[in-house]
Amino acid sequence: MKKRTGAPTDQIILEVAEKLFLEKGFAGTSTIEIARVAGFNQALVHYYFRTKERLFDAVFERTACMILAALFEDPGTEMSLEEEMRRRADRLYDILKDNPRMAHFFFNELNANPERLRGLAGRIGIAAGKLLVKLEEQLAPEIEKGSIRPVTAMDLFLNLLSIVMVTFLAAPVLKELTGMTELDYSHLIDARKRENITVLLKSLRP
Repeated sequence: MKKRTGAPTDQIILEVAEKLFLEKGFAGTSTIEIARVAGFNQALVHYYFRTKERLFDAVFERTACMILAALFEDPGTEMSLEEEMRRRADRLYDILKDNPRMAHFFFNELNANPERLRGLAGRIGIAAGKLLVKLEEQLAPEIEKGSIRPVTAMDLFLNLLSIVMVTFLAAPVLKELTGMTELDYSHLIDARKRENITVLLKSLRP
């Protein structure tokens, strides 16, 4: 990776570390390699992040916040429930397509270190709580009219998360069993993006 002109040094290091940690995991990545790929010396990596563990923590937090922001970030504009859920699914798909190992990294790390959930709750928990309340207010009149089946905002987000994530979590198995190329898989992802949104929205019908 070439150094990006004008980019902050710590940001370059973080982006390189993210790529390597997602590809090789914590044990398979060294700060020497991170420094080499970033185009700096190892001392500079330690200057900004002190230890490999702290750099890994920063990568995980960055990854988790990207995923959770796609789910819970306030769009800032009023839109219908269907438009909002479509927008969130599209954002999550785009993030994971650009970072295909992110889904495995996120869930593997949460399973290995469940205490990380407490840190995430502190960072994004309040915003997520407010948004869930807002969505409950959107859902209530639609449920009352009978235009959608009874469902909670949390159920809706869990359905969204699971239906999107499984496409990426299943990627290694699909590629191995079918022998599909990366181009084939890219086309599959685009098709599943459209199909899964349709399935999610249809699931709301009474």
